Amino acid sequence: MTAARHSIDLDLNIARARLILAPAMLLSIYVDSAKPDLTPWFSLTGGLLEIDRYAFASLLLHFAYSAAVHLFASTRRIGDRFVCGTAAIDVLCAIVVAVFTEGPTSPAYAFFAFAIIAVGCRAGFRATLAVTACSMLAYFVLILLSANGATHYYLMRPFYLGITGYLIGYLGQQRVHFEARVRELETRDQRHSIARSLHDGYVQALAAVNLRIVACRQLLQRGNVEAAGGQLTDLQAGVAREYDGVRAYIRSLVDLDGTAAASPDNVETVFHVQADFRARGLRAEQILLILLEGVRNTIQHANAEAALIRTTETGAAVRIAIDDDGVGFPEGGEPPWSISSRVAELGGETRMVPKPDCGARLEIELPAG
Repeated sequence: MTAARHSIDLDLNIARARLILAPAMLLSIYVDSAKPDLTPWFSLTGGLLEIDRYAFASLLLHFAYSAAVHLFASTRRIGDRFVCGTAAIDVLCAIVVAVFTEGPTSPAYAFFAFAIIAVGCRAGFRATLAVTACSMLAYFVLILLSANGATHYYLMRPFYLGITGYLIGYLGQQRVHFEARVRELETRDQRHSIARSLHDGYVQALAAVNLRIVACRQLLQRGNVEAAGGQLTDLQAGVAREYDGVRAYIRSLVDLDGTAAASPDNVETVFHVQADFRARGLRAEQILLILLEGVRNTIQHANAEAALIRTTETGAAVRIAIDDDGVGFPEGGEPPWSISSRVAELGGETRMVPKPDCGARLEIELPAG
């Protein structure tokens, strides 16, 4: 699973948790016999199996907002700006719920905690501390407004919230460091394994090829053309075998099973390429390499007569569409690894779109940068 896919799944899980929060708090407030007293000018009511209309409306709005975020997260990848925006709204919702319920003793404490946890899971240590500080300040103001001379009873609650936020941010940062270290060790072990395989297998094969070439040259110098031709024929067959072996080894490194349909005929595909985007040096090179891989995959596997590759920049995204009239993707297959791996490195998404008639369509969306 790519890092982009992990990020999308995490955003969806956070959105699902936010959906559960409002109904859970609604039930908690409904069975709570305490009467809200933070805003006496509203004449709020409350008690056992009773909830004020303002509190109910605020929780209903929170649920609607949660549903909208979940819908958005299920259809596209969420960016860092969106995460910051949802964190600010989460803290604001906690304040509103506290105002219309019981102030410092309100279940809105869970809303503050959720805002901190959501940022701690998705963003870094500094962002978590920033949301924690805002939550502490808002909670402290609520205590000053609603304590009615009993401030000292609730004064430590914002600090408990701050301790919780700091621990969430710290442990989240340690988890990031731990996962980075694990990936580093795994990568190092994989490199050693690949190096041994290349040295013991393919390097020896290249050495043998070199010896055969030397033998062929000596035969040609002696005028023994027929023997040299036989050697070259054997050499060609050996190189083809080693090529297939190297290709199979490369595919095994990325867990590919080779199910992509091979082009039965060498059809000369006619390409129509449109590219209109802006990108800095290395990023522009990566995008052009994705287009080149699209051309190569279409030639090798699609058996298509015509193909269209279109690249456009719209807002904060660069979109690439690769269409052909060939054999299409195999049923249950995945996007070409040579393309999807590059797209994942750039933080984008790759989608295979079914076509009603024939051929294949690959859609790629990359964040602009």
